[in-house]
Amino acid sequence: MKNQYWVYIMASRSGVLYIGVTGNLHRRYQEHKQGLVEGFSKKYRCHNLVYVELYSNVNDAISREKQMKGWRRSKKMALIEMDNPQWNDIYVGDRSLDSASLRSG
Repeated sequence: MKNQYWVYIMASRSGVLYIGVTGNLHRRYQEHKQGLVEGFSKKYRCHNLVYVELYSNVNDAISREKQMKGWRRSKKMALIEMDNPQWNDIYVGDRSLDSASLRSG
């Protein structure tokens, strides 16, 4: 199995955004959905996966996460809305994500 690292954006119903990186998107999504991630994500109920990017190199994924965290909110919103204008929860379980919802780094 090749290495996979995900940079992802979770959103709350009110539009609060959380950006993270993980090597196990399924586990991390479940943690967010169930409110198991302490801190910002839990406090603001960021439970919907609205954007993902896939990387094969962990350092590239971490760099991208840091880059995105430094952006203005308007740029983050534009990135989400390119592929997910309705801000739908795009998580599809253990199956691979739809290519329309996935960008590769």
